[in-house]
Amino acid sequence: MQKKKIESSAPGQWKDTETKVYKEEGGTSFKNIVKRDLIDKQCPDVDFETRYFEISNYGYSSLEKHEHPHVVIIGRGKGKAIVGDEIFEAKPFDIFFIAPNQAHQFIQTSEEPFGFFCMVADERDKPRLLNDLEKEKLRKKVDFKD
Repeated sequence: MQKKKIESSAPGQWKDTETKVYKEEGGTSFKNIVKRDLIDKQCPDVDFETRYFEISNYGYSSLEKHEHPHVVIIGRGKGKAIVGDEIFEAKPFDIFFIAPNQAHQFIQTSEEPFGFFCMVADERDKPRLLNDLEKEKLRKKVDFKD
């Protein structure tokens, strides 16, 4: 049966929604981040997914890029968003568009957890980390975590 409502139980948490590890493969390209799948293939009438990510303890997401575009809406806390070769302050209700093959990373910068919603197509490619040459070029313009 299709969900009609996903009920919040606390800031950044929803009833009957599992908290998952950020990336299955693990590694050191990210720190202190979890994921919650809110809208996915279990909702048969949509062709997109909405996930919620939350970063704590001054963590960060992977510095990555992929072929699909996506939209990120900040839900709580404060942080920084690296999009392409620019870095932005990020606060609740700010919206970021990440174009195909654009490097991006989200970094928590305050005591409060930094949470954001990410909308993507349900059929998409896997993200890839930047290679050393791409990192070197980007590092000349922005300070990122790796």
